[in-house]
Amino acid sequence: MKSETPTFAAPASRGALGKAKAYLALTKPRVIELLLITTVPTMILAQQGLPNLWLVLATLVGGALSAGSANAFNCYIDSDIDKLMGRTQGRPLVTGELSNREAYVFSWAIGIASVLWLGFLVNWVAAALSVAAILFYVFVYTLLLKRRTPQNIVWGGAAGAMPVLIGWAAVTGQVSVSAWILFLIIFLWTPPHYWPLSMRYKQDYADAGVPMLPVVRGHKVVAVQIILYAWALFASTLMLIPAAHMGLIYTAVAVIGGFWFVFESYTLYREGMKGEVKKPMRLFHGSITYLTVLFLAVAIDPLLHF
Repeated sequence: MKSETPTFAAPASRGALGKAKAYLALTKPRVIELLLITTVPTMILAQQGLPNLWLVLATLVGGALSAGSANAFNCYIDSDIDKLMGRTQGRPLVTGELSNREAYVFSWAIGIASVLWLGFLVNWVAAALSVAAILFYVFVYTLLLKRRTPQNIVWGGAAGAMPVLIGWAAVTGQVSVSAWILFLIIFLWTPPHYWPLSMRYKQDYADAGVPMLPVVRGHKVVAVQIILYAWALFASTLMLIPAAHMGLIYTAVAVIGGFWFVFESYTLYREGMKGEVKKPMRLFHGSITYLTVLFLAVAIDPLLHF
């Protein structure tokens, strides 16, 4: 009888662990990680120094729950098209690791938890912004725009930019001009970040009937749009300098990084004008590095302002 104990315990343990991993995957943790990268620097800038570490932790937890809820709702709503796309066929609702009901309840649970957490431990302005972010991502982007317009990801970027407003409000209890400029930076960064990915997986989106810009307009049009957004993004990063009284560190990173991003966009543009972009993921991955370095400068500048 003693030898039977491990036999029954092991599968239960693996099952519980597998379930937990499936719930985590539902939240799209890599997306959350990118969103949180922008939150802490924003809080440092708002404070003009290091904010209370407990406040930072509370804001990060609440922000992660909020973004996780929005992403989980997105997986729940899009499970029918996720099974048609190679890139998303490993998601837990497609593989059957979670049921639709489990995903739906989980989405609501962590969404409500995020609002209560931010409201009681941070402030109710941050909590209200969390609600707005979830509602916008679920109803405006996922339900209304994603399957209806090639400009879907443009407006989806508004939801992705909400963490900076939440971070700013967590420190100051309000949203200032500087916070809105940070919001604009992420909003304008999202299309040239995501469109290269949709170029790479163009056939996936076509098979699923999602009208991403590369599917309905082709690479030439996308290349032009990426250039336009790259220049607009560059300009928006410079707007923060007078608005938030940024110093040399941020200014240097914004200028050098901005020129680099525009240059990489032109590289993709030149290929797009030939009708095919061979390595679109280069700009996709590069854009993540660019945003990370830019917000690192946002954090360092007020600490070492000169």
